[in-house]
Amino acid sequence: EVQLVESGGDLVQAGGSLRLSCVASGLSGEEYAVGWFRQALGKEREGVACISTTYGMPYYADSAEGRFTISTDKAKNTVHLQMNSLKPEDTAVYYCAAAHGPCLLHPDAYTFWGQGTRVTVSS
Repeated sequence: EVQLVESGGDLVQAGGSLRLSCVASGLSGEEYAVGWFRQALGKEREGVACISTTYGMPYYADSAEGRFTISTDKAKNTVHLQMNSLKPEDTAVYYCAAAHGPCLLHPDAYTFWGQGTRVTVSS
């Protein structure tokens, strides 16, 4: 069974940094993409970043590019999201997701989801 577990969410002041981690199990030997998504209160879930485990190419939403970095530690089956220069509008529950296909930033493209980790950025 595929399982994704996020961690690293916290309370942080604007301008600060956090590193989120997603540990995946049950995906060994498969071609897949891993993405980070977020959902703020009262808003729809949106893509933040994704990376293909086949090609290792990252993609970012406009809101994340230049501030966030997605990376993988393949040996540990872990995907990280380094978040710098955080803003109050980054406040959301952040989810890790996996898909049996290319890297996309659309939630509907993903099959497997973690439970989320909460990020709160104070002004």
